[in-house]
Amino acid sequence: MTVHDRRADDITDEVRQWLSREFAASLPESAVDDIVRSAHADLDGQIRPDAMGEMLHRLARFRVLRALNARGL
Repeated sequence: MTVHDRRADDITDEVRQWLSREFAASLPESAVDDIVRSAHADLDGQIRPDAMGEMLHRLARFRVLRALNARGL
């Protein structure tokens, strides 16, 4: 594992924790985890590594809200 990989794992975990707390009443942590991991996979290699934290949070939060909207919550 490289330093970059560890940093990416830390960022992914931080975003997952943040969004899991924010949406705990509406969505299970496992669903948030799936959304964050999917968003990270979509962004990986597409943006500058130093922008990953902010962009991952924005994309994953958007997808969580979209999932909640689709459920009518």
